[in-house]
Amino acid sequence: MSLPTLDELRAVVQPPEKMQRRNGEHWAGRLYMRKISLRTTRLLVNSPISANGYTYLMIVAGVLAGPALLIPGIAGAILGAFFVQLYLLFDCVDGELARWRQQTSIVGVYLDRIGAYFAEAAFLVGLGFRASSLHLDGWAVLGLATALFVILVKSESDLVDVARSRAGLTAATEGSVVPRAAGAAKLRSAAQIFKVHRLIVGIESSMLVLLAGILDLFAHGQPFTKAALVILAVISAIMVVLHFVSIVLSSRLKA
Repeated sequence: MSLPTLDELRAVVQPPEKMQRRNGEHWAGRLYMRKISLRTTRLLVNSPISANGYTYLMIVAGVLAGPALLIPGIAGAILGAFFVQLYLLFDCVDGELARWRQQTSIVGVYLDRIGAYFAEAAFLVGLGFRASSLHLDGWAVLGLATALFVILVKSESDLVDVARSRAGLTAATEGSVVPRAAGAAKLRSAAQIFKVHRLIVGIESSMLVLLAGILDLFAHGQPFTKAALVILAVISAIMVVLHFVSIVLSSRLKA
């Protein structure tokens, strides 16, 4: 079968209403990955693997980022970052293929969400054991705790949809994320400016760990990797509380 042109494909798989959503696209997707994924999707439109099949590959790539960090030295940090990038590529490709083939499904949405849980948790657990030099010590425990915090933050967001669905309501709009209280809204706006909370997202975390791995080449005992883990642990712990408060004070749980 002939392949669609990039323009034909883009019109279907990357429509403006999706690409321009404020919370619908990661900056890395907009900056470079959607350009790569469009060309990758074009090559795969006639492949025998279903859209959900590529979602499974996304999950595998994301989970492998964790064990990759167990490789000592800069090689582990590079390989971990590579698998995270591969995860992001498949995360774009599976949805694009689903839209082109008209194979969108609830199963695909579920796999996409659960894959994000697995991938980010695996990466942070791997980071903990990397900082501990593969020993079950305080650094490994801190990595496990950080993974738990990140999962809790994600759960807080996803449980909004669960609560609204059980109440018979439609999905929350993007405008409903702004807290109703003026003070809380100002704090949220300030957080959006500095975007420190984004460090606990897989792409940013892998870049931070890669930077730490490079700096560790000139140090002894992985001090920068350990510092990166502490930074991620502190931010994720704070986000568990602040994200919960932001949701409760917003209109996301209102009819």
